Amino acid sequence: MKLMVLPCDGIGPEITAATLEVLEAADARFDLGLTFHEEESGFTSLKNHGTTLREEVLDRARTAFDGVILGTQSHMDYPPLAEGGRNVSAGFRIGLDLYANVRPARSRDFLANKAPGMDLVIMREATEGFYPDRNMFRGVGEMMPDPDMALSVRKITRHGSMRICREAFKLAMQRDKKVAAIHKANSFLMTDGLFLECFREVAKDYPEVETEELIVDAFAALLVRRPEAYDVVVATNFYGDILSDLASELSGSLGLAGSINANAETGLCCAQAQHGSAPDIAGRNVANPTSLILSAAMMLTWLGERRGSSQLMRAGEAIAQAVDATIDDPAKRTRDLGGSVNTDAFGALVAAAVARQSVAA
Repeated sequence: MKLMVLPCDGIGPEITAATLEVLEAADARFDLGLTFHEEESGFTSLKNHGTTLREEVLDRARTAFDGVILGTQSHMDYPPLAEGGRNVSAGFRIGLDLYANVRPARSRDFLANKAPGMDLVIMREATEGFYPDRNMFRGVGEMMPDPDMALSVRKITRHGSMRICREAFKLAMQRDKKVAAIHKANSFLMTDGLFLECFREVAKDYPEVETEELIVDAFAALLVRRPEAYDVVVATNFYGDILSDLASELSGSLGLAGSINANAETGLCCAQAQHGSAPDIAGRNVANPTSLILSAAMMLTWLGERRGSSQLMRAGEAIAQAVDATIDDPAKRTRDLGGSVNTDAFGALVAAAVARQSVAA
């Protein structure tokens, strides 16, 4: 199985190296046949190729690889698009049509958190919505008719809404059979109204699943008040982006949750950490690589489910268990968790834990 690796910016190269060490341990333990091919992206690609993301990289990811590991990017510091500053994450989500951004948030009893009992997954649509770089065929969805006025266009489609809702219900069937749809249809009558219409249509095919429709601001409050009440949450791009960060922070940290971008129809999947590039600590070997490691585990599990590969699924679960076993020990934690373990050492500890995992079916 061939994986494309893009370390990208900031702490990306460091956490990517730790993640690859863990994947190599899983490969050896579960006989996955993994191979890795690194591509330049971000500032390295800008320097060498004049753009942060080359179109040929996307073409290769689409046609020649089974999965992608995408490091962190410093896109706020990129030059304008016309000068080569392409948003790498958005480039993959749009270019490969990775519409499902899957973001779990789970509290751990052995780590400090503000949401005891939280164990949910936010299914976020990732290819349209309020994001101006992905809602026009040509150009962007923001404009300034005069120097004192800025406008932005939001795009919600039936196609996009139906497919993310389907994925949410499929996931709910594997979990506690509950889905909450997040909206603001009391204000966005047509756009969020269309999203809710699609949600209700898909729900008819899953009578076993309990559904709930919640206004986004009310849900934010409820997420703090009773986090244990939710299982699968489905939302449009903008709401899902904000709420998934909130959920992860409440459950412990953005650095403790994985994330994948996927397309169930094409079978393409990209592992990507939930957090940013943290340029202030880049190169110091102190970043916590947990989020990207867990993202890679999610990717293995996702690919295993779609290919019917028990080895891939067991490898993904083994990595997740190894991470928890490692951070359960205060002496093995990174600095953000109150420990003193460096990035590379943490990767080695998780890799060693993976190597000890059972390979039995």
